[in-house]
Amino acid sequence: MGSLDDGTGRPRIHKGLDDVYVKETRICLVDGVKGRLLYYGYDIRDLAKFSTFEETAYLLWHGRLPNREALAAFTAELAANRPIPKELVALLKDLPKNTAPIDAVRTAVSALGALDPDLNDPSRTANLRKALRLTAKIPTVVAAFHRIRNAQRVVKPNGKYPTATDYLRMLTGKKPDKRTARIMDVALILHADHSMNAGSFAATVAASTLPDLYSCIVAAIATLKGPLHGGANETAIKALLGIESPERAGEFVHDTLAAGNKVWGFGHRVYKTWDPRAIILRDVAKELSGRTGNEKLFAVARAVEEAGVAELGPKGIYPNVDYYAGVVYYLLGLAPDLFPATFAVARISGWVAQVLEYWEDNRIMRPLDYYVGPKEAVYVPLDQRT
Repeated sequence: MGSLDDGTGRPRIHKGLDDVYVKETRICLVDGVKGRLLYYGYDIRDLAKFSTFEETAYLLWHGRLPNREALAAFTAELAANRPIPKELVALLKDLPKNTAPIDAVRTAVSALGALDPDLNDPSRTANLRKALRLTAKIPTVVAAFHRIRNAQRVVKPNGKYPTATDYLRMLTGKKPDKRTARIMDVALILHADHSMNAGSFAATVAASTLPDLYSCIVAAIATLKGPLHGGANETAIKALLGIESPERAGEFVHDTLAAGNKVWGFGHRVYKTWDPRAIILRDVAKELSGRTGNEKLFAVARAVEEAGVAELGPKGIYPNVDYYAGVVYYLLGLAPDLFPATFAVARISGWVAQVLEYWEDNRIMRPLDYYVGPKEAVYVPLDQRT
């Protein structure tokens, strides 16, 4: 039985599973009071400054930073596994052109599982091979589908480049300059993991039944479509693009809140102060606004930020990673509906880490629900029902 509230005889319902712990972890710490994010003890600010997505993925899977030789080998393996099968390209071409990219990714991951010879091998060694293939191929899938839906030639991956560089190159058909590629690299690092968020929890619930790794990742990808999780950055940028000028920011925030709606990109279940990732991306967005000449968007974002913090800050509601991630992605030239799929390009590394950790001491998830429906219903034959 679930725990009962004193004197009521009814269980306490944890809506949204607030304050419910499902496992111990070594992977990621989200300190909502101090506004800190750590991967295996390493501060996200240091990783964003010094690390790479490849190094970060290695850290999440192995619990330590690689030495130079290990990182070179890991990076080379990722690059070698980036191409996708021709059968998958054909599948992507058969999808309706108005398919959301995140739906295309979910479909593609299911197909990749069917094509993987290690699919039903549950060993950690095989799971790491599957993880590497998934992490390598998801950027190729996103880029290929984006170009297919725009009637453009699919750009094949190039093993000479790291993930961030090749992802942008496959999307646009042009190799990005070093600074642009580094900005994407930082964005991938910031999105790599975030403890037991909705996607990681969905992956863990699936993992608890002991399916294959691909099934766990499909469950996680499904959560990214929702505007309360992976779709938040897409929703946030659309709201910002609809504001005519920085001078209208205060009115926008006031009217949105007065109507009982959310200011998208604000608030987090854990952080009661600034999300450290948002601060990093705000600086990146400022730099990009100058480089691209689109200073209006950043000015609007800053004005909404200031108005939103003035209204919501006293309640512990501040901009989260989605707020400035949307601005950064947009200034990098990504279409807004690509944002959730780009989230998946990064978060696959964290999902894998969370699933593998849960499998170290697995127990099937089986929460309770408290029944409040009828208990004495009488079955009436079909012909006698009115």
